[in-house]
Amino acid sequence: MKNILLFILLSVFVFASGCKRQDVKPNSIITDNTEIVNFTDEPLARKDSSVDNNLKTIYFAFDKSELTNEAKETSQKNVTYLISNPELKIILEGHTDNRGTIEYNLSLGQRRALKVKEYYVHLGIAANRIATISYGREKPVDVCNNEVAWAKNRRTETKTLMR
Repeated sequence: MKNILLFILLSVFVFASGCKRQDVKPNSIITDNTEIVNFTDEPLARKDSSVDNNLKTIYFAFDKSELTNEAKETSQKNVTYLISNPELKIILEGHTDNRGTIEYNLSLGQRRALKVKEYYVHLGIAANRIATISYGREKPVDVCNNEVAWAKNRRTETKTLMR
C-alpha cells in the first residue's frame, strides 16, 4: 500500500512538473532525473556503452524492484569486478516485460536500475561511476509471450561506458 501511494504521488509530481503524457513514445527512455527523453536526444546508452561479459544481468520478480537474494549475489560479483577495475564507469539499464503501459514500465525499469545502483554504492562503488537509464519494455531479450520470456526481460543490465 505504501509503495502504491508513493508511486501515485511521484506520478502526480512528474506530470504536475510539466511532463506531458504524449511525450512518452515507444522510442523514449527515462533517465536518472525521471526526465523522459527521446533516444535521438540521449546518446549515452545507445552508442557509448558496451557489454562486458564479466558483468552479469540482474533479474527481478514480476512487478518488483526489490533485489532478491540471487540478485544480490549477482550484484556482489559485479561489484567485485568493478572494484578491481576502478577506471570503469557503468550504466545500469532497467528493463521490464511487455505487460503494463509504456509509462508504468519506464518507471518500473528506472526503479530497478536505481535499486541496483543503491546496492552497488552500498557495496563500495562510487555513485559518480554509475549512470542509470530505463528502457521499460522496449528492448526485450525474448519476444515470446510466456512466463519464461517475461522472466528474462525483467532485468537490469550493467554495461560499461566508453571512455
